[in-house]
Amino acid sequence: MSGWLLNIPIQATCSPEDAQMYAQWTKEGDWDLLPSERAWSDRQSLLEERGYILRQRYRTGWRPSWLGHNRDPFSCEDSIISRHDHVIDATRRKDNLLVSIKVVRNPANHCVSVLDILPDPVFPDKALMVMPYLRPFNDPPFNAIGEAVEFVKQTLEVKQQYQCRNRDCAAANIMMDGRPLYPQGHHPVEINRTPDFLHEAPHLSRLDHPVKYYFIDFGISSVFGERDPPYVLGTKGRDKDPPELSDHTPYNPFMLDIYILGHVYQEEFIDFLEPLVTAMMHIQPERRPTAEDAILMLHNIISSVDTTLLRWRLRSRSESAPERVVYDTVAVAREGMYHLRRLVR
Repeated sequence: MSGWLLNIPIQATCSPEDAQMYAQWTKEGDWDLLPSERAWSDRQSLLEERGYILRQRYRTGWRPSWLGHNRDPFSCEDSIISRHDHVIDATRRKDNLLVSIKVVRNPANHCVSVLDILPDPVFPDKALMVMPYLRPFNDPPFNAIGEAVEFVKQTLEVKQQYQCRNRDCAAANIMMDGRPLYPQGHHPVEINRTPDFLHEAPHLSRLDHPVKYYFIDFGISSVFGERDPPYVLGTKGRDKDPPELSDHTPYNPFMLDIYILGHVYQEEFIDFLEPLVTAMMHIQPERRPTAEDAILMLHNIISSVDTTLLRWRLRSRSESAPERVVYDTVAVAREGMYHLRRLVR
């Protein structure tokens, strides 16, 4: 048996009969590149010239890694397709930075830092925007009260600083740079697996390894000048709960953003943030706090909490009493190890 096969988990292998069956399916096209993937394969040479390396599946002359071996293709990294037609992951050669590359019509429209803008060799009227790779803000889940506080603080500060209305700042459009949590990396599509897709990806805690959060998808946003009236129309957006949404009656988009963020906090961390969430989701927009006032409310909540509790775990509203006992015991043990490490340093 070849050396590289010795490092493959037993569940990633298959019987000779299954290997023959998978080889036949492959020959019949079951793992062929999709049309959208072929466009990325066509861009591979230009991207590599510019220093961006696509995964093996999209490289010239790709041959499925399971052919000729007793490998289960469902456990092979190069069987994984990208989940978005216009976005793909890549690795920047000079520093092995995981990035996202997006096909755009207007390369000047961005929020996350742009690392590069490249001409698209497939569609001349478009461009390829290279950005740092981001993952969902709540994956891995928040574990401690202090982690939730930092998330709320960062997202409110963004709303305080920028004079634009996102109106789509729902949970699906909040991301994070997860590199501090995954020093060994993770797979860019199956994000809870290692880069080679063979194992679960271990991660660190946000408390000891802080991350930065970002808003994405400004497709329905507006920018206002200092003298522009801050009112808009429209019902588009992921969150359909805000009461003021209307195609006929103008509403204040800044107060809408406050409601939507409050809704995110309600879904993730309702218990200790209930006073803030209640204020942010008031049915009357004019009675909601501004971003500045919401930050002040957050500080007041934090100041009333023992700082040692910021390391205490977040409790799920759905957990049972027995589960609470078990999770609390684990949390106590974790904190004991944390303080022990600090003493021996």
